[in-house]
Amino acid sequence: MNTSDQDHDVMTSQDTTPGEKGPIIPKSANEALKPEKAAPPPKRSRRARSQPVIFMNFVLSLIVVMVLGAGAVLYFGKVEFESPGPLAQATTFEVREGAGVIEIANGLERRNIISDARVFRYGTEATIGNDTLKHGEYEIEANASMREIMDLLRSGEGIQYAVAVPEGLTVYQVFQRLAEHEMLEGDLPETLPPEGSLMPDTYNFGRGTTRQSIVDQMVASQAALVDQIWERRDPDLPIETKEEFVTLASIVEKETGRADERSRVAGVFINRLREGMRLQSDPTILYGIFGGEGRPADRPIYRSDIDTPTEYNTYTINGLPPGPIANPGRASLEAVANPSTTEDLYFVADGTGGHAFARTLDEHNENVARWRRIRAEQEASATANPEDPADEIAPMDDGEGDYEGEIAE
Repeated sequence: MNTSDQDHDVMTSQDTTPGEKGPIIPKSANEALKPEKAAPPPKRSRRARSQPVIFMNFVLSLIVVMVLGAGAVLYFGKVEFESPGPLAQATTFEVREGAGVIEIANGLERRNIISDARVFRYGTEATIGNDTLKHGEYEIEANASMREIMDLLRSGEGIQYAVAVPEGLTVYQVFQRLAEHEMLEGDLPETLPPEGSLMPDTYNFGRGTTRQSIVDQMVASQAALVDQIWERRDPDLPIETKEEFVTLASIVEKETGRADERSRVAGVFINRLREGMRLQSDPTILYGIFGGEGRPADRPIYRSDIDTPTEYNTYTINGLPPGPIANPGRASLEAVANPSTTEDLYFVADGTGGHAFARTLDEHNENVARWRRIRAEQEASATANPEDPADEIAPMDDGEGDYEGEIAE
């Protein structure tokens, strides 16, 4: 075997693939070094090449992108909604009645209380749904987050102001207080409610509250209170109506400010009504002359006032006056509904802020004499004014009665 035959055999054995049939085609060295062509990819199916499939793939991809984007927006919006705000120091913010979330959000952003009105709006709407932010004036802490501000405005716990109405004021005097309170808004009713129909109390309110609404609250509260106490009254009282009940309570209110003797003072008046005696209460004299406006500060009280006939002067009329002389509080109403059981028919000031009680006229006259000595000593130690009218009597402090009309002359 020659060399060419050996080379041919080698080439043949290298270029022949086992199991392959057909003639063996010799390759040159350059051809053998060239890479073989890769097999072509399989043809796509008709289903893969269809337009609906391509469109659905696009839609699904778009949805995935949108979901991821929305998730990112929600995440960063939540972080912004709950992060400390830009407010450097505490301030107040007022939400007007009827204001919507958009108006509130824009107002907060303008005041630099929040960083983004849109985040506050969308965060609030997503959190509370159909619930509302309540009107009022609010104190917002420094660096408060949008969530904290939303919770505050949602709670309605705004800045509270107060108007105090003490027991014993007349309706006219109560209206004066309401008119002078600068944080209340609106006009008062043109017509005064009936005397005794306003409940003495301290009323808290927010900015924007009207005077009319406070009056309405007072009237409703007093009516409910009177009904409640009237139902628990002593059934043997010589009082037939709730109007008479409030009238007597108003007299007790003006006669004493001592909690420990209200029931006893009420008992004196109840005893006198049972005996058919005149009440002879000094405060009724003043109300009959001056009405709800009260006695002017520069007008003295004269002995002749006792005998001035008015429909309220219980020194000149029998029984109760036609209506209350002030707005009584709970304590005086309770005292009249369930007065002390005693035989007392008289009382007079004792010089200590309270009263001395008596069953008989003689005992009462002794108490009156003692009171007059005390007053004389008090006046002697004070600066006297010799130009006072001759028939002037000492002012009745807080309406404390002395029943001088019962003294025998």
